[in-house]
This record gives sequence, structure tokens and C-alpha cells, in this order.
Amino acid sequence: NAFGADVNPGPRETRRSLLREIYTGQLGVRERSGKNDGPAVERYLRYVCLEKGNPWCAAFVCWVLGEAGIANPRSGWSPHLFPSSKVIWQRGRVVQALPRPGDVFGIWFAGKQRIAHVGFVDSWDGKWMISVEGNTNEAGSAEGDGVYRRRRLIAGIYKVADFAGKEGI
Repeated sequence: NAFGADVNPGPRETRRSLLREIYTGQLGVRERSGKNDGPAVERYLRYVCLEKGNPWCAAFVCWVLGEAGIANPRSGWSPHLFPSSKVIWQRGRVVQALPRPGDVFGIWFAGKQRIAHVGFVDSWDGKWMISVEGNTNEAGSAEGDGVYRRRRLIAGIYKVADFAGKEGI
């Protein structure tokens, strides 16, 4: 353009845009009977080699990453989405970068002593995050009934990992 700026996004930005298109395209998916089932939910679970009836927030994240052609752990176990090489933000501090759309967030559950719910960051303003996440509901349950857009306080986020901008897993 006239200012010498590159108007074409780089491969990482293109990948991040594709990722966002895929996860927002899943908004409105609902379980069939409220028991971690239904065509889309079972597709997410199959991607990580789990049967219907299993919790599926991590399966949703891995399936979306896979659909975008991004290497991922293909696991239904939420902690697997936070290898140290991918963690960019943790407990209120920047480790490598501020979270961006398409990054994966994790919420710590004290009763389980681990990250037990995950989803995608869609926007981040320093106090609030807008997310897209599976196996939640409008009230914010970690055992919900579908894929929803949620507004969460950043203070409740434990870790954020970047799969879109970092190669490998």
C-alpha cells in the first residue's frame, strides 16, 4: 500500500484467523440429551479417542486445532493443553506474551488440583476475557451442554497457551 505496510497477513495470522473461524462456527452446538452426547460432541470425542459420555471441553479444543491444521496433543485431558513450551501467560503475569484470539485458556479447579476446564480466548482486555468454549453453559458450568461464548474475569484464568503462533507441541 502507499505507506509501505504489508497488507497481507503472515502465515501465523492467517492460521489464527482460520482457527477463530472454526471455533466460532461451532457456537450453538448442543448436546443431544445433556449426557455428553450428540453428533458434534461425539465427533470431538472421537478425535481424542474417547467415547460419548466423557467430558469434552479439551476434546473440543483439540478438534478445533486439528481442523485448523495445528499440531495438538489430541487429548481429552485438559492439563495436556499446557506444555511449558506453549504457556504464554500464567496466574496474572505474562510469561511470553499477552493472550490473543485463538489462544487456549485453562481454569484451575482446587478440588481436582489441576486445570479442569479449557476453551479459546476470543478477546482479552486486561480485566475480562471473552471466550468460546465447549462443555459449558450460560451459567458457566464446566459440565455444561454446549459450545458458548462466555465473559470471564481474567483473575479466574490460570494459564494460557499459544498453539496458533508456536510450531510443534
